[in-house]
Amino acid sequence: MPASPITAATPVSALRGVGEARAAAFARLGVKTAGDLLRFFPTRYEERGRIKPIAETFEGELCALEVTVENVASPRYISGGRSMFRCEAADESSSMELVFFNMPFLAKSLSRGRRYRVYGRMRQGMYGREMLSPKLEPILRGEALPYFVPVYRSSPPLTSKSIAEAVAKVLALADAEPEIFPEALRAQYGLIPRGTAIKTLHRPADAQSLAAARHTLAAEEITVFRIAAAGMRFGRERERAVPLTLKNTGARRFFESLPFELTGAQKRAVKEIFSDLSGSTPMARLLQGDVGSGKTAVAAAAIFLCAKNGYQSCIMAPTEILARQHAKTLSAMLSPFGINVGLLVAGMKAAEKDALRAGLADGSINVAVGTQALISEATVMNNCALVIADEQHRFGVRQRAALLEKSVCDGRRAHILVMSATPIPRSLSLIIFGDLDLSLLDERPPGRREVATRVITESELPSVYEFVRREAAAGGRAYFVCPAIEEGEDDSGKISAEGLYKELSESIFPDIPIGLLHGRMRNCDKEHVMNAFACGDIKILVSTTVVEVGVDVPEATVMVIMNAESFGLSQLHQLRGRVGRGSRGSVCCLVNGGGGDEAADRLNVLAETNDGFRVAEADLKKRGPGDFFGERQSGEFSLAFMGAGDAATIKETDGIVTTIIENKETGEYSAVFGAAQRFLENSGSTLTVN
Repeated sequence: MPASPITAATPVSALRGVGEARAAAFARLGVKTAGDLLRFFPTRYEERGRIKPIAETFEGELCALEVTVENVASPRYISGGRSMFRCEAADESSSMELVFFNMPFLAKSLSRGRRYRVYGRMRQGMYGREMLSPKLEPILRGEALPYFVPVYRSSPPLTSKSIAEAVAKVLALADAEPEIFPEALRAQYGLIPRGTAIKTLHRPADAQSLAAARHTLAAEEITVFRIAAAGMRFGRERERAVPLTLKNTGARRFFESLPFELTGAQKRAVKEIFSDLSGSTPMARLLQGDVGSGKTAVAAAAIFLCAKNGYQSCIMAPTEILARQHAKTLSAMLSPFGINVGLLVAGMKAAEKDALRAGLADGSINVAVGTQALISEATVMNNCALVIADEQHRFGVRQRAALLEKSVCDGRRAHILVMSATPIPRSLSLIIFGDLDLSLLDERPPGRREVATRVITESELPSVYEFVRREAAAGGRAYFVCPAIEEGEDDSGKISAEGLYKELSESIFPDIPIGLLHGRMRNCDKEHVMNAFACGDIKILVSTTVVEVGVDVPEATVMVIMNAESFGLSQLHQLRGRVGRGSRGSVCCLVNGGGGDEAADRLNVLAETNDGFRVAEADLKKRGPGDFFGERQSGEFSLAFMGAGDAATIKETDGIVTTIIENKETGEYSAVFGAAQRFLENSGSTLTVN
């Protein structure tokens, strides 16, 4: 009986070669159907077609070589019961050794005189240049190896290679992809067919075709979102909200109670927000500022005004750590004025959640601070007139809409304030937050010290360790941030948090208390570690980027970021902002773990400036908005295609959007409006473009 044809709805478990274990791993990655798999794009590409001579390679360089096998040693066993063998190889410029671990079967297939393309990180071994466990591809007569090899986000037992093999089985589905732009518009802006672009992202032939695919899908995605944002803004302007008054609220006393003078930018933002809150049109405003620019104080002022008008507020944060930090800070600011702040996060006990929800329902709790637990069916607000979403780019529009849906007062919409601690270039913020007005905090509060930033190599770490030891002895704290939780998460060889924690605690700092923090830990364990770090029971914290935002430990004076070359500049700037929050000078060390001179040049941007907006502009220029926020979200407007969407692409969509809206009555662009409508339906809105 012939196999059923593969459609977009075909479960991945029905694909040949995908068993139960792999299907479960795909599900963990958000891939359940063949259509999901088609849109599961590579996170990066290995440029294996750029071949270097052995003699021109340098220590730590990730490179591709074409070599001939000269001699293969027999496998032998080493410590831990592992096996290893060495293979001598050479090209016309020099010779080297390939070293393989736990692959004795491979020794039999490597024979003298055979040619291979090898890809890995070059290092200087005891006997000269060598590569440890390189990726190996035989060079066969008449067969061309791919120039770019895609690398996918993986989950054991799936590897990037096995994902690529599964993708090959569904690639033909791209031919049936419906076009969003009509052919004339694509020709005008140099865009390629959508199906071709999707295929190319999975199997790029060269740099030029890859750039064209990224550009096409970026332009499509930006345009659809801008059309949707225009509809959201117009729809909001037709709704009614609860107007608040400044009279008899005691706002002056609130500002006088703060232990600092507001900056000019903060005063301007407060004035803009208060003006919005006093109107009958729902506020929809983005409060954007750099690390330490004082967003929380501005938000607290808005919450104060809301409470003194007799209404509730809620603030949703993306992580429990940030939610708890907000609850602590806001309570200190607002409780002296009789404003009751409550916390609702998943890690709380059932009785605590029930008590909090009861207080929200009867109005005795004025401010709810929490994570996505705030939008659960069990959480009911009494009369919430203000919704604050912190680090909005980490939430989907659907989540924001769900929170607004819970915040209807007497049939009127709540005001919404979106906060972002990630400085975003204006050209990009107009895209991401196209439905919001902008308040910009572009001043540094007086007394805030700049963080000295150094770009170093792994060979310089011993001196960093000594500095950390001195800082710990003087009462300071240190962060060590790693890009991965455990070894083998991907094929990049990045330093893991668990591996570094073991090395530091056992070999480098056995006499200093060290903690480990990452996203897979239980919430109670994360809270325990952070509390221990804050109070000094832990002096050194090894972590992933879970500490990127919201963690406030004034005693922390050192930030060491391993494999810094694998992060975006804006994400590194956020991590750097975890230190320099106290009175002592602080240092951030960016460890270039093999990225070479090009990575060092990019990282030096951070060494040259502490201005987050300058960093953000450089990040947008070098990486594109698709990578701007680090880990990409899934679903909704995920920035999945915007990796090539530089400022020129964003500017290009100005003309595309204008053309589409001006000709909306012709029906020629119905596919674009349909895509925008589907996006808005997912977010609980409808499309109305005036």
